Amino acid sequence: MIIDKDGNVTIITQEKKSIIELIKKIDNDYNKFQHDNLVINLSALDQVSFQDILEFLEISNRHRSKKLSFVIVCDKVNLTEMPNELLVVPTLHEANDIIEMEEIERDLGF
Repeated sequence: MIIDKDGNVTIITQEKKSIIELIKKIDNDYNKFQHDNLVINLSALDQVSFQDILEFLEISNRHRSKKLSFVIVCDKVNLTEMPNELLVVPTLHEANDIIEMEEIERDLGF
């Protein structure tokens, strides 16, 4: 797990296969980035399943309830199958665009 911080955005990149281990690590270290918008970058993984993405649902809901963004970057799943509660995009650029749009919405009181 690689953690990069840029302003109020923390990007967590997973380079090894275990999504479950990544989620446990995020839960354990959550206090380090609980006030940041989070991007979970799974682009380096060879295979990611729909079920793997669903594993992030609980932590995503918890984080988004604090009025913070939680975006998963993965180009290996069918994005149309994703539930509305999870934001999954194919590139880091799109993740940053989503965060910018959500920040604007929050500033406007939405």
